[in-house]
Amino acid sequence: MASFTESRFAPVLLLLGSNVFMTFAWYGHLKFKSAPLWVVVLASWGIAFFEYCLMVPANRWGNGTYSATQLKIMQEVITLLVFSGFAVFYLGEKLKWNHYVAFVCVIAAVFFVRLEAPNPAPDSAPNPNSQLPTPNSR
Repeated sequence: MASFTESRFAPVLLLLGSNVFMTFAWYGHLKFKSAPLWVVVLASWGIAFFEYCLMVPANRWGNGTYSATQLKIMQEVITLLVFSGFAVFYLGEKLKWNHYVAFVCVIAAVFFVRLEAPNPAPDSAPNPNSQLPTPNSR
């Protein structure tokens, strides 16, 4: 059995946790508008530290399974899911039709980024001794 760090689910779980911290760091202070700005900046920075404690390992370990682009798109989808829940349940906002359409567009991005061709195996490298056409040969 593969270790947690080699699991394809580890980056997803770490990104999910990271995004919960990130969302609270960036938007949680909106319920405390009377607090001085310097206080919410310091509080947000403190919360963001825990985001980084999860995000950095998610990307480092995840890059063994996913490309950096795939990790970024995955992170954006997770961010939208977490933020949507946060906006509805914590901030009391309502999602509208255009929010759902935008979310479908991001899901489409996930589909398209997964279409990238796999990297060729080291054994399938071109043979340097093969005859390649030159510009002067016809």
